[in-house]
Amino acid sequence: MSIPKSVYEQVRQRAQAQCEYCHYPELLSSAPLSIDHIQPQSLGGSDDLDNLALACRRCNERRYNFMTGIDPETGAEVALFNPRQQQWSDHFMWSTDALQILGRTSIGRTTCNRLDLNDERREEPFIQNARQQWTIAGLHPPDSDPRE
Repeated sequence: MSIPKSVYEQVRQRAQAQCEYCHYPELLSSAPLSIDHIQPQSLGGSDDLDNLALACRRCNERRYNFMTGIDPETGAEVALFNPRQQQWSDHFMWSTDALQILGRTSIGRTTCNRLDLNDERREEPFIQNARQQWTIAGLHPPDSDPRE
């Protein structure tokens, strides 16, 4: 079952048309951002607004049906960032050059790792190169996001 357009628009407006995980702006995308179920439907999650987040395709695919991950600093299993219950700026900030999202907490580090928010698993970091171009164009990072 697909999400009704009116619900999609509510989620999109609430997220200010950016991915709620990596803050990728929809205006830079060739396609609309997608709906992510914070508690995956496969694990009993509903289509209620409080279970929906706007996500870029990359974050949505990497989150898949995971609700936890491993904190790379402590090795502990930790819940992933929940944009309905937590504030992005409490758990993440941008590096000084705005090319990397840094985890400020175990939740932030775990989410960065599970969703590979900085594209560290590729030989050529596409995401960081794109962020550099967006920064030069004045489109990145969002003004409300903290920096290192």
